[in-house]
Order: sequence, then C-alpha cells, then structure tokens
Amino acid sequence: MIQKIDAANLELEITESATVEEPVYIVRVLENLKALGLSISIDDFGTQYSSLSRLAEMPIDTLKIDMHFVHRIGHTPKDNAIVRAIIRMAHSLDLRVISEGVETAEQLDYLTLNHSDELQGFLYSKPLPADEFESKFKEINHLIYSHIDRY
Repeated sequence: MIQKIDAANLELEITESATVEEPVYIVRVLENLKALGLSISIDDFGTQYSSLSRLAEMPIDTLKIDMHFVHRIGHTPKDNAIVRAIIRMAHSLDLRVISEGVETAEQLDYLTLNHSDELQGFLYSKPLPADEFESKFKEINHLIYSHIDRY
C-alpha cells in the first residue's frame, strides 16, 4: 500500500557542490520543489566555492555546517570564528543551522553558545537499528534538556 506523505514533512538535502554548476537551473528546480511544500537544506556548507550572492538567491531553509569545521572547533580562534560566522550569516538570512559531526562536549558547548539550531553527530549516537532507536532517543532527549538547562 502506498501512503501519501505531506510535502511539508519532507526536507530535501542537496550538497553545496551540487549548487555550483548550472546555478540558474538549480535555483529554478529548488523553487519548483519549494512550491510543492518541501524544505530545502544545503549540506556540507563551506566545502566548495559557493557564492554568497547565490546563496541569498536560493530558496533554502537550512544550512548544514560541514563536519570539517565542527571538528576544528577549539583548535584556533580562527577556526572558531569561521563556525561562528557561518551561524550568524545563516541566521541573518533567516536560515536554520545544523552542525554536523558533533563528537565532543567542547563542540557541543561552543555550538550551543553560538546558537546552532540543531546538532548531529556521534556525541549523541552512531547509526542504530530501528528497535534500539526509541530507548536511545529518550536518553538523548534527557542529555539535551539537561545541557540546555545549564544555559
């Protein structure tokens, strides 16, 4: 049996590299997908040669900061500044921010303090079979809310 899914419940992720070639065509395709009600996310942001002016023209909802930048948090002030700048730029464009590759408490603290909207990474969990997901989800929720309460 085929079940219909409301497009508003779907988010399409495209890599930043997919937006570099044929940018006019890509914007048209993304506009058509947005018209259907899908959310659009740019994955691996910061790894290619994305034009900031083109970023402002694209009908996207979310930027996902590439894990390379997240893993560099705490190495140098410049590394931290890049992550902070991506978050601030995205928010100033009314975009949500997802930070990928969160593996340490230091990264969690930095990204939380700098208002990353969502975090992904092995700090929370490695990929799980469906039957283990529910108990892990409850554990992660507890971790998140106890961490947020500190701020």
